[in-house]
Amino acid sequence: MTKFNENGRSMVEMLGVLAIIGVLSAGGLAGYSKAMFKHKLNSTMDQITMLVTNIRTMYGTQGNYDGLAANVTDLGIIPPVMGSAPSALTNPFKGQVKVLESKTNAADVSAVGAALGSSATAFVVTYEGLPKEACIALATADFGSGAGSGFIGVTIGADATNVVGNNEGEVYQMGGDTGAIKLCSDQGENATVSWKFY
Repeated sequence: MTKFNENGRSMVEMLGVLAIIGVLSAGGLAGYSKAMFKHKLNSTMDQITMLVTNIRTMYGTQGNYDGLAANVTDLGIIPPVMGSAPSALTNPFKGQVKVLESKTNAADVSAVGAALGSSATAFVVTYEGLPKEACIALATADFGSGAGSGFIGVTIGADATNVVGNNEGEVYQMGGDTGAIKLCSDQGENATVSWKFY
């Protein structure tokens, strides 16, 4: 009987290599998914911070935010990645972004629904279409306190136009409120978060 010199791998060895590759690929996909979520969340925080800073800088000497909603894209304060039309601004999670004028005090807020009447002394930034985890992280983020930050409050699942201060209605500020976790969980994977600034 003649013996042949065989080189190469056996079928069992190849199946073992394929199994190892499969396990590593599954782990890599899970890691990639987490990394992409973290990137979108960081991009959203950067967008909000840049947007608020740009709006406050642009209107800083004016004393009010009259005309902000209509002119938000014309003023050059919107990052280009968000879009170019006020009705078509998007966030990294592909949800809509709205920027509206508002009021800061309780006496003036009642006029917001019908007409602003006097000058708009605040503005609201609303992000829609957020996954639950992003909603929680963004709703409990620290946007500062005091006159320097201009932060008034945040609402979950509702427009913040009528927010007049901290702890009014369903308003949360600076981290960790279990109510924010519940409200974001109730909205599921299509949550809305609104921040109000002056």
